[in-house]
Amino acid sequence: MSIAYWCILIAALLPYVWVSVAKKSGERYNNRDPRDWQAKQTNPRSNRAHAAHLNGFESFPVFVAGVLMAQLAGVGAGTINLLAIVFVIARVLHGVFYVANVQALRSLVWLVGFASAIALIVLAALKVG
Repeated sequence: MSIAYWCILIAALLPYVWVSVAKKSGERYNNRDPRDWQAKQTNPRSNRAHAAHLNGFESFPVFVAGVLMAQLAGVGAGTINLLAIVFVIARVLHGVFYVANVQALRSLVWLVGFASAIALIVLAALKVG
């Protein structure tokens, strides 16, 4: 099960990777007012990296709930670990494709990641139901 827990940690840290890309891609970062600074950015790469950052936070709760629900319901550790790894790989690729402005692949890997998180929840529900 520890693999899935490490995946939770990785997924928790990924948004900070993307926001660091946003800050480095923008014009002279200002830490005194970072939200206003980001709102004023005209660099598309900075804006896409910031969007990947926000999306990382949006996807995180569903994934964590899925892992914990599946574990508590008694879903096999191998299945949980596999789905957690798929989620993390999909989220890394999602950010890469977001920053690179590759919309079709970004949407595809978003769907794969979301499906893996939902699969964890469904498997938990089926196990206890």
